[in-house]
Amino acid sequence: MKSFDLAVAVRSFGASILAATLLVATLVPAAAGEVRLGKNVHIGGHDFSNQTFDSKHRARIYLYDRKPQKEGCAWRSDGHGGRVKICHLQRK
Repeated sequence: MKSFDLAVAVRSFGASILAATLLVATLVPAAAGEVRLGKNVHIGGHDFSNQTFDSKHRARIYLYDRKPQKEGCAWRSDGHGGRVKICHLQRK
């Protein structure tokens, strides 16, 4: 009987380890990488060549069919210690 109890204990311990691993994997942010734009990258007629964006330096680019009210790009604080490049651009 003692070997049976040991097998049950090992199985339950293994299941709890598996559950903890899955929980940690779901809580880790998926967007922990960075984006590097290469040569000759143009978005809405603006040059975005050789710019790097990551979790601290992000970009929000809005493209409009007509001329936007606030045309151009500006860096803004995101309120969490990072910066966001907000661009309102017209499609070409």
